[in-house]
Amino acid sequence: MPHPSVNEHDLAACRALLCSGSRSFFAASLLLPRRVRAPATALYAFCRVADDAIDLGEDPAAALEILNARLDAAYAGIPEQTPIDRAFAATVAAFGIPKTLPAALIEGLAWDAAGRRYQSFSDLLDYAARVAGAVGVMMALVMGVRDSASLARAADLGVAMQLSNIARDVGEDASAGRIFLPLDWLEEAGIDPADFVASPRFSPALAGVVQRLLDEAQTLYKNAESGIARLPLDCRTGIAAARRIYAAIGTQIAAAGYDSITTRAHVPGPRKFLLALRAMTDTFLLRSGAHLPALPANLFLLQDAAQEPVAQPKAIDQLLTLFDRLERAQHGLSQEQTGSLA
Repeated sequence: MPHPSVNEHDLAACRALLCSGSRSFFAASLLLPRRVRAPATALYAFCRVADDAIDLGEDPAAALEILNARLDAAYAGIPEQTPIDRAFAATVAAFGIPKTLPAALIEGLAWDAAGRRYQSFSDLLDYAARVAGAVGVMMALVMGVRDSASLARAADLGVAMQLSNIARDVGEDASAGRIFLPLDWLEEAGIDPADFVASPRFSPALAGVVQRLLDEAQTLYKNAESGIARLPLDCRTGIAAARRIYAAIGTQIAAAGYDSITTRAHVPGPRKFLLALRAMTDTFLLRSGAHLPALPANLFLLQDAAQEPVAQPKAIDQLLTLFDRLERAQHGLSQEQTGSLA
């Protein structure tokens, strides 16, 4: 049975939506082959509509109910008669995208609407898995990738991008009454979350928290390299470029002294162009490397999408990860003590 295809008129409507509301994705998509660009555009358009419905609507609870009904209809093959819904329904059917993935995204958006805060970094990863890891897995599926190792790395990349966004938007989010930084990290740094939201101010303590978040993101960007090497050759440059450009947000934040309050990091156009050129070399230089376990937060995203059973992280892997984090934390403390004696 042939796969359904996205109607060209519906696809044009998706493209127009993203061209005006998601220009970064629209520009990045130009580096992808057309066979991937079209379904990716349909997916992102639905994600954009879902985000706007919950984030900008007057009644998030009602919007959530409507979104879930639209999702059910799309997966039943009777989508709401809008170009976005029709294109989305055709895409998920064509590429066998499990319903758990867009449902996870909608759940994460609902957490946004509820103003949820995250006590620990593990809690934050649960959120990032939903709003970004799920999108990474869906993108891998439209590229024709279904092995668990590659999907795990796609989820890593999505989560890393979300952590970069959070680090960039600390001041903007706080001014709107939102905090995405782990509350226990803030408390360890001597920052009271309630006071911070009431009066967002930059401080060396806050800089340490932002740096800590970006260090975690950098680890995931590094892990994602092996996944990019597993992608079809014609897809690697586009994803490698997205990886480099989002990672550069962290570089810009670091250059500003990890101050995301008085300034908002921006990667200039010429810099993006250079990073995209460098991504072309990644196409040939990146290696698949050793298999890394999936992040526990991302495991549920892989269960229905991977063609083979997803391996659970071994206890020894989790222990080594813990030791690595402790070692990095100790290294940071030693640097801080050295600086205070200088």
